[in-house]
Amino acid sequence: MVDYSKWKDIEISDDEDETHPNIDTPSLFRWRHQARVERMEEAQREKEELEAAKKNLAKKVEEVKQKLGETNVTPNVKEVKAALDNLEITSGQLKSHTTKLQEAKERLEAAEKAGLPEAVQLKETFDKLEKEMEELKKKEEELQLKEKITPWNVDTISNPGFTKTVINKPLPKPKDNLSEEEKEKRMKQFIKENEKLLKQFGMFRRYEDSARFLQENLQLVCEDTANYLVIWCINLEMEEKHELMCHVAHQTICMQFILEMSSKMDIDARACVGPFYKKIQLADPEYKKVFQDELDGFKQRVEKRAREKVEALLKEMEEEEKKQRLGPGGLDPLEVLETLPVELKECFEKQDVPLLQATIAKMPEKEMLYHMKRAIDSGLWVPEHRLPWMDQPQEEPEYAPCDTPTSASSQPDNS
Repeated sequence: MVDYSKWKDIEISDDEDETHPNIDTPSLFRWRHQARVERMEEAQREKEELEAAKKNLAKKVEEVKQKLGETNVTPNVKEVKAALDNLEITSGQLKSHTTKLQEAKERLEAAEKAGLPEAVQLKETFDKLEKEMEELKKKEEELQLKEKITPWNVDTISNPGFTKTVINKPLPKPKDNLSEEEKEKRMKQFIKENEKLLKQFGMFRRYEDSARFLQENLQLVCEDTANYLVIWCINLEMEEKHELMCHVAHQTICMQFILEMSSKMDIDARACVGPFYKKIQLADPEYKKVFQDELDGFKQRVEKRAREKVEALLKEMEEEEKKQRLGPGGLDPLEVLETLPVELKECFEKQDVPLLQATIAKMPEKEMLYHMKRAIDSGLWVPEHRLPWMDQPQEEPEYAPCDTPTSASSQPDNS
């Protein structure tokens, strides 16, 4: 059955409403509160005095142990010392230790009968310890009774079970001592594992959504994410998706600002996600201007890099096409065609073999051999059989070939 008697008398004098009309209620509350505080201080002081007396008694017990250690070691002495070792006066109630002290005294009397010389002096010390312990025990019981009958108040009705203070300290920024090859390998593995999440982050628009997403996927807060977003922006610009590139560029600069904050504060970048997004949303105009300037500069750099890559790609494609066009002699048919005289060029453009034969018949032999040799080496003209002059080195004519419009044509089959 539950005992509810402890709830009968609770001191609530500080907020009683019923007072005599002739009594100043605030003054009465102050006096009652002060009296209650003084009683609590007095009770606390008595507890401290009891604890100090316990420590003093424990010190005396230790002195007795030292004296026993200095005497001849006999079985009786060992028993007395063992009994005193079990005596922990500063812990628990004295009522439980009185029996242990009595047991040690009885073993000491047995040692005295066995002829221990120091037993008489030690017995007097034990009598004093026993008397002092009885007094302390009586005082302890009085304090316990007094505490039991003392009404509860707002300060004593409950106490915290435990208190704990935890201070979160950001982790230091991890040091990266990897080589370029190791970084590249790490980034490939990172993209393979997180590419879907990276694209999802790149498409967010609101700061709140980006912050929540990164806090749920903290592995994305790293330099590899920023590098991936930069490459993605360049690819989008090369694909002429400019608006989408501008959107992903904004997310890229957000990630770069988080990494920059981590570098300046020398803490883990994951601890900078919340502070950055809070700062960018509540930032002053100057901070937002710095962010916008960096974003505009990044877009310009992406556009420039995309143009350079497109130009390099086109140049590479042209070189590849040129290699595929080269004739058996290693000459480009388009370049050779542009250097031919007008009459000869017209024959190849019209693919008119009789006209070609008539034209080369009218040309000086040296000039004809030079141009026809280059036409064969470039693949513009493929003879049915090799002619004697084809293996002879040909010198370029002394005059410059006529300029003609740039146009490609199919090659005549034979002469």
